Amino acid sequence: MALQRDEVVRTALRLLNEEGIEGLTTRRLARELGVQSPALYWHFKSKRELLDLMAEAMLAEALPPDREPDPEHWPEWIAADARAKRGALLAYRDGARVHAGTLPTEDELPAVEAQLGALCRAGLRPRTALRLLLTVDRYIMGWVTEEQAWRQDAADRERPPFPDDVLRGLPLLREAADVLRMTDHDADFEYGLRVMIEGFRAEIAREAAGPAGAGDGLGWRHDHP
Repeated sequence: MALQRDEVVRTALRLLNEEGIEGLTTRRLARELGVQSPALYWHFKSKRELLDLMAEAMLAEALPPDREPDPEHWPEWIAADARAKRGALLAYRDGARVHAGTLPTEDELPAVEAQLGALCRAGLRPRTALRLLLTVDRYIMGWVTEEQAWRQDAADRERPPFPDDVLRGLPLLREAADVLRMTDHDADFEYGLRVMIEGFRAEIAREAAGPAGAGDGLGWRHDHP
């Protein structure tokens, strides 16, 4: 029976959970599938393309491609998508590292176009709308990368990080110690997500209020490409 692309991707995801991204080699994958390595390249041109397909599969259930973003409630669906993507990546060992650097597959582009359309109807220009999507996406990637590393390393720590004796004489850090120790990943993630969304809400107001190039009072101008 001919090897199917979905089978290759499913097997790669299973190996990812078992071996981590360092152990996911084309030779190991081919051996698991019972084929020679060249047979894999009927289904993807490079390991980079395989990672793109794995990232797409990770997110497919959490973020169905036929969802319809609502321009009147764009902050809500941006936040909901971000939470779903974070959860999907956390479900796989090294999930964020697999997704980092991936490009949308051809099958994903219509969903990206729909999101841009909704954001443009909400008041953003296409370039700003795409920057919003990329900014949130990269925040998620960085956050989950750190979160997964923190959790994987927890077993190797001899004691909880930043104990009170280490913070003695550092009153501000002592007050914020729960954030420093990452005791509530969910709350900290939500804080950053909210700040970003509020920033883009202000950007919509700026773009609606005046011509491109108007300043924002922080020394930035908005006429850059």
